[in-house]
Amino acid sequence: MLDSIFTSATSVTLTLGSTILIILSALALGLGISLVYMLTHRKEAYTSSFVITLIMLPAIIAMIILLVGNNVARAFSLAGAFSLIRFRSAPGSSKDIAYVFFTLAVGLACGMGYIAYAALFALILCLAMVILTKIQFGSSRSHSMSLKIVIPEHMDYDGLFDETLSTYTSTHKLSKVKTAEFGSVFEITYEITMKSMADSKQFIDKLRCLNGNMNVLLMVKDQDEDAKF
Repeated sequence: MLDSIFTSATSVTLTLGSTILIILSALALGLGISLVYMLTHRKEAYTSSFVITLIMLPAIIAMIILLVGNNVARAFSLAGAFSLIRFRSAPGSSKDIAYVFFTLAVGLACGMGYIAYAALFALILCLAMVILTKIQFGSSRSHSMSLKIVIPEHMDYDGLFDETLSTYTSTHKLSKVKTAEFGSVFEITYEITMKSMADSKQFIDKLRCLNGNMNVLLMVKDQDEDAKF
């Protein structure tokens, strides 16, 4: 009986009943994936449009697979049509891209008729996502940041901030120096690692005393996204 559940023909017969079953199954699995996505991103920003996309994608892919079947000409026609599509939003983090491929794989399995395999795959991968998020696997304990300091053109920046950087950071490295505002100011960029007990506000205040109260930008480097202080 289990073999019959997990066995399907390589091409599903396009009937009303099978089509409805596959679309509803794909939507249900997409809903489950979107719920896991929201659960694993409770402390991060995400958009409702992306969550809805995760629900719709499996059904869309499943329907495409049903329509194409074994027809090579139809497959090339669909490929040409989809090549005209341009995504209007910029891609998110690598984890978001992984979720997109996740839903595509589930939709592909549903479209080929392997609904039970798609559900099993979705269940295992969703559990893996939740566990990896809970244990914070791969997260860095160091506070890696990018620091940009603006100074007037007449100010000598060599060694000017070394003492303050040594006090508040465990590592710091000068990565870029460039002029801005028609050469009237310099923008100096450091790659730094903040000490665990360092006060970021005190750190910025010290830097502002040294650069004449001009702009200081401290950006947290969180793997895929930068959050600004």
